[in-house]
Amino acid sequence: MTTVAFQGEHGAFSEEAIRQHFGSDVETLPCRTFGEIFAAVEEGRADFGALPVENAVAGSINKAYDLLLEHDLRVSGEIYLPVRHHLLASPGTRLEDVRRVRSHPQALAQCEDYLAAHGWHPEPWYDTAGSAKDLAAQPEEGVAVIASRLAAEIYGLEVLAADIQDRRWNVTRFFIIGHEEAPPTPVAKTSIVFAVPHQAGALYACLGEFATRGINLTKLESRPRRNRPWHYVFYLDCEGHWQDDTCRQALVGLLARAAFVKLLGSYPAAEMPPMPG
Repeated sequence: MTTVAFQGEHGAFSEEAIRQHFGSDVETLPCRTFGEIFAAVEEGRADFGALPVENAVAGSINKAYDLLLEHDLRVSGEIYLPVRHHLLASPGTRLEDVRRVRSHPQALAQCEDYLAAHGWHPEPWYDTAGSAKDLAAQPEEGVAVIASRLAAEIYGLEVLAADIQDRRWNVTRFFIIGHEEAPPTPVAKTSIVFAVPHQAGALYACLGEFATRGINLTKLESRPRRNRPWHYVFYLDCEGHWQDDTCRQALVGLLARAAFVKLLGSYPAAEMPPMPG
């Protein structure tokens, strides 16, 4: 059976993403940190890792991208997961009984308007699924948590309210990382990281390798280089597989112009989830 590592407790949104991508017949391995995901795959304790890399509301997850640069695992897939926050409580709790709501600070922030409308006090917790796990282990009167429906099923909590996030379009993008390389597919993406010489027009010339070949860029973002202050690396996603002729030519041209290039991987492009009504 395939084993996939993720950060968080069982019932985390990352685990929902894994089931969406691999199906229900998959074994999951909880990890405390993003770094432990990489270690689990590198040491053979997991076949793949599910790594959240950006959110449609909060933006890129910088730690995830830093680790992709530091390690040699390949990106072999992507997942778009609609984040649906649910209000969970111990069995028998009514909505009018709730006084305090626990969850990860980001989840609390994404449900801020809903909490304020009910006059509930937010209590930051280390993890969304962790807040559900802890409440199930030690029920407290007047306390609810924000987590996934999967967490409710795993820990035996009741869903008091569904889809309580303030923004309808709240989607997290995940990379599937592992040792394997994904074969070419008709609709693919390629992710790379590169740096440019510290001279005028260098970035323009690098990006021109894609523009002149009609290759669409789906992401471009800079991050500071840890070993060189005020120098930057660029994370780029483009349409196409690196083995496609046009994409390969662009990468060869980029290699000639950039200070360094690292191919993170080419993978089947995931279908964007429909906009909620």
